[in-house]
Amino acid sequence: MARFPQARFLLSAAAPAQYPADFGAEVAFAGRSNAGKSSAINAIVGRQGLARASKTPGRTRLINFFELSAHARLVDLPGYGYASAPESERRAWPLLLEALRRRSALKGLFVIVDARRGITEGDTALLEWAGAGGQKVHVLLAKTDKLSRQEARQALASAASMLGEGVSVQLFSAHARIGIEEAQRVLTSWLEESAT
Repeated sequence: MARFPQARFLLSAAAPAQYPADFGAEVAFAGRSNAGKSSAINAIVGRQGLARASKTPGRTRLINFFELSAHARLVDLPGYGYASAPESERRAWPLLLEALRRRSALKGLFVIVDARRGITEGDTALLEWAGAGGQKVHVLLAKTDKLSRQEARQALASAASMLGEGVSVQLFSAHARIGIEEAQRVLTSWLEESAT
């Protein structure tokens, strides 16, 4: 049974004026292009095909909102670190992100990082952006099924050391179903905190 049975695509926004009304709770998902963000969203929500996964980097170019319940939304941000998007789109992204950060509904950010690459410069910039807005941050070290157990432990220890306090981190693989329940607990707790 799906963890969020009512989950559905709500809308795609190319400008802040197109965002849904600022109420309830939202959790944003971000990551470098091809880090496994769409697969992570589908696995955590428990709905195959909700977010469209692609082998082509940079497929998500708009900010996509998914409704999980009447008062809870998931926000899928464009992948970063991929330069094939038109310059006009790339110039618009910082404005979209800044408007998102100012929303009272935004409760936190999941950052999907390819565990084989570790935390990159782009990830660090996003973490700084979230920290400046006082957002909670949870890092998913994705694709850990591609690492040995020893490598996965080292990747987790390295990321935890680099991130420091205030940012939680876990091992994750949508394909091998590693860490899905832990990620669901974090997401649910953030969404429920704001409902009380």
